[in-house]
Amino acid sequence: MLARLTKAYPDWGPTLDFTTPLELLIATILAAQARDERVNEVTRGLFRKYRTPEDWLRVPQARLEREIHATGFFRQKAKAIKGAAQGIVDLFGGEVPSDMDSLIRLHGVGRKTASIVLGAAFGVPAIAVDRHVARVAERLRLAAPGPDGPEEGLRALYRKKDWVRVTWTFVLHGRRTCMPTPACPRCPVIDLCPYPFKTR
Repeated sequence: MLARLTKAYPDWGPTLDFTTPLELLIATILAAQARDERVNEVTRGLFRKYRTPEDWLRVPQARLEREIHATGFFRQKAKAIKGAAQGIVDLFGGEVPSDMDSLIRLHGVGRKTASIVLGAAFGVPAIAVDRHVARVAERLRLAAPGPDGPEEGLRALYRKKDWVRVTWTFVLHGRRTCMPTPACPRCPVIDLCPYPFKTR
């Protein structure tokens, strides 16, 4: 299945623009409930101005809210960015940590954000579950029972070295084909899919 998805989506990989782990962390926070394209437009200017956690801490809250307004939920996101930056400075000497337990200690950083940073910025095997990954895993009956079912099911099924590829091929499959109303006729794994409400 993964081989087919990889062939169908050869452009798999993160779509947020970044050059450092800190930039990816900030961009991922901003990407909640926002399109990656919009986030990239916003961060293009931000990342030229703010390069360190201390830079993000120095910018006034109101100004940061204005600068990220286009990504939506700007008040919550500004607080999360500042909280994460403070944690990076206070707990990790100004460097973004490269392990799950440390990353999720940062304000506003959950497993999904941490997994994206680990996989894309540090090359650490991780499966990031967003709504697209969860939908695909559940329709293909790859999710284990429980609230963490998609991540647990995929981790059990695939080798660690493939976890990052699983994340991004499932994301693209969920965005382009296995949408809430799926485009089943063009699905590369339709013969493997037990989802009962296929479209024609």
